Amino acid sequence: MRFLARAHQMPARLAAGAFVLNSGLSKLRALDESAEQTHGMAKTAYPFLESQDARVFTRNLGRTEVALGTALLVPLVPSLLAGAALTAFSAGLTGLYLRIPGMREEGGIRPTQQGIVLAKDTWLVGIGCTLVLEELSRPRTERRRRRCA
Repeated sequence: MRFLARAHQMPARLAAGAFVLNSGLSKLRALDESAEQTHGMAKTAYPFLESQDARVFTRNLGRTEVALGTALLVPLVPSLLAGAALTAFSAGLTGLYLRIPGMREEGGIRPTQQGIVLAKDTWLVGIGCTLVLEELSRPRTERRRRRCA
């Protein structure tokens, strides 16, 4: 596994990392105001979250976003690891879009006006998958040669 991000990966990592980090910091700053709303959306899409306290859930979500955003911003974190974490996290966000009523036009996946806020997070899935696939698709000899150098 490569331990330094490639230069051409950094623009995507910086854009996604800054976005996710900002989202996490915003959740941590406005915990009291946003906890019920954030938890409400999450438990609508994922009913198993119903039993969690709204403030604890939102605080943990904010911390997770800060950690993920930081991992994307720091080039020492391998792109395979950062990309896998981003893909998993953003798949959960995409699940919100697909599961919450009123986010999509009936009978399709196109977003409603209200759904655009969640549908836009699908670009995070694309960035995460690209980082993972690029690292996994490198020829084995290139990976071995770089380890030895």
